[in-house]
Amino acid sequence: MTGTTVDHKLVGSAWPAFFNKVIAEAQQKNIEAVGMPKWSEADQTLAKALQKEIGAKVEGLREKIEPLSEPAKNLTGGASDDVGDISWNVPMTYLFYPANIPSLPGHSWPNAVAMATPIAHKGSTAGAKVQALTALDFLLQPQLVQQAWEYFRNVQTKDIHYSSFLSPEDNPAIEMNKEKMERFLPQLRKFYYDPARYKSYLEQLGIPYPTIKAQP
Repeated sequence: MTGTTVDHKLVGSAWPAFFNKVIAEAQQKNIEAVGMPKWSEADQTLAKALQKEIGAKVEGLREKIEPLSEPAKNLTGGASDDVGDISWNVPMTYLFYPANIPSLPGHSWPNAVAMATPIAHKGSTAGAKVQALTALDFLLQPQLVQQAWEYFRNVQTKDIHYSSFLSPEDNPAIEMNKEKMERFLPQLRKFYYDPARYKSYLEQLGIPYPTIKAQP
């Protein structure tokens, strides 16, 4: 009535993730078949030293597969991701694989330590094997695909139906952090891994493995 107009800009939205039970059960069988990586003494030494350094539980790298658990009834947190929207459009699930050191705080320097080590390589390889085996299961067993869609339609979306918060007029906020990217990206290039010259990124950096603080 006052002639007031409103401009708005939506910079992000995400639905809570809902993962498919049929895919999760098939994936879990392959996780158990692949098993955990064979950690070396050096791997465990680095993991325990880092956990001790930051005051976390000193348990090293896990060697046993965790069983598939029931979904939390009142989940109040989780990974920061937009796959929730995908999970409400097609059946899907997450895969957590052991490419990092347990009990770290997340989004901080300790979480970046393992990325240049055999720990990350071994864990990522194990995860890739599980993904490949699970993909083969669904390619070679059409009944699994049917069961996954039945769960999606008759359980997950029986009463709740997806509707995106985004309108056709909403555009991605690609200008965010533009100045930081332009500033730091050239500086990062000198740290890119050169596999033609080095057997590992640690070798390129000149870091012996494992490197830990001298104990008093």
